[in-house]
Amino acid sequence: MTVLPDPGASRAVLIGSSRFDHLEQLPAVANNLTALAEALCLPTSWSLPPQNCVVVSNPVSNDEVMAELRSAAKQARDTLLVYYAGHGLIDLQNALQLALPKSHQRRVESGLPYDYVRQAVLDGPAERQVIVLDCCFGGLALGAMAGTPELVDQASVEGSYLLAAASETSYALAPPGETYTAFTGELLEVLRTGMAGGPELLELDAVYRHLRLALGAKQRPMPQARNRNTSARLALGRNRAFLPGPSVATSDSLDLASRTWPAPEGIRTVQGFIARLQNVRQTSGLTQKAVSQRSGGRISEGSVSNLLTRETLPRTWTAIPTFLSACGVPDEQVEQWHAAWTRLRVEQSSTTAAVQPPKRQITKPAVGGAWRRLTGRIGRPKSR
Repeated sequence: MTVLPDPGASRAVLIGSSRFDHLEQLPAVANNLTALAEALCLPTSWSLPPQNCVVVSNPVSNDEVMAELRSAAKQARDTLLVYYAGHGLIDLQNALQLALPKSHQRRVESGLPYDYVRQAVLDGPAERQVIVLDCCFGGLALGAMAGTPELVDQASVEGSYLLAAASETSYALAPPGETYTAFTGELLEVLRTGMAGGPELLELDAVYRHLRLALGAKQRPMPQARNRNTSARLALGRNRAFLPGPSVATSDSLDLASRTWPAPEGIRTVQGFIARLQNVRQTSGLTQKAVSQRSGGRISEGSVSNLLTRETLPRTWTAIPTFLSACGVPDEQVEQWHAAWTRLRVEQSSTTAAVQPPKRQITKPAVGGAWRRLTGRIGRPKSR
């Protein structure tokens, strides 16, 4: 089954080197980082909170990169995505080095060994790992890239999905005048506009096949992929070319029953729960006003908006099944949503109880003894 990550339990680390002291400059890489970070935070993609998507631009040292990688790998429980854009160097031992701003073609030890990245990814608890390498070899013309099958083989991580912008040919990777590198530009196009004729969810294998066709048609480097587990069914987002536009039509014209609805399985956090509800509305193709109308007024347009934009779990279940049914979700799936909501409520209550400090007992003064004698003296009128 194709799955979307829980954004609250997922992390992304986007690394890019665009400025170099000894290698060709790659100004498009800076644009790659900004645009990809924005795309991953969109509701139609992973809905990542900005703090869960770290951008490391032109790092000065390996330590700077590895600190961010290890932190993200430690926190990610669902999916960890690591992206690198820049020059790729291969040393005499055929090991991949990711170039940093001070890297030198003849001193490849000045780069970041890919094995460091690989080990950091493996050390984390994430169920799924995605590694995207948009890199070229230094020493070629600006933006040129020479790829070999060994590049992908070196980068393989068991249980992960690797997508590498490398081929056996040598083409301009970042042509002058283009905003993004060739590979990341096509990837961003998929995330932003979708794939005509593609599946509802942008699963990695479908994206990979689309990129090969799109880049091949432009005579640009052909990407390669390695899937060491079921990560191929992981989705980068919803296919915007598949989704119907906002509908103003009546419910009779909407074939909602045939939709593939986002399932609540795999939700670990409140952020993931709310993001999946947003996916349900997107899948329905209904506006918030239309959802309210289909509910017969049982949930107002404002309540729909509040449900989809809140940061906390709804304290009651009442509005959620009304929203789901109005969107067209089958009753059996509504029960699955109820189970997910209940589990999160229990976990939330347990966490709150665990961190709640014990109430301090306040001892009331005894009414008697010294206290009574003291109050008696205070209240007794003076004798004359």
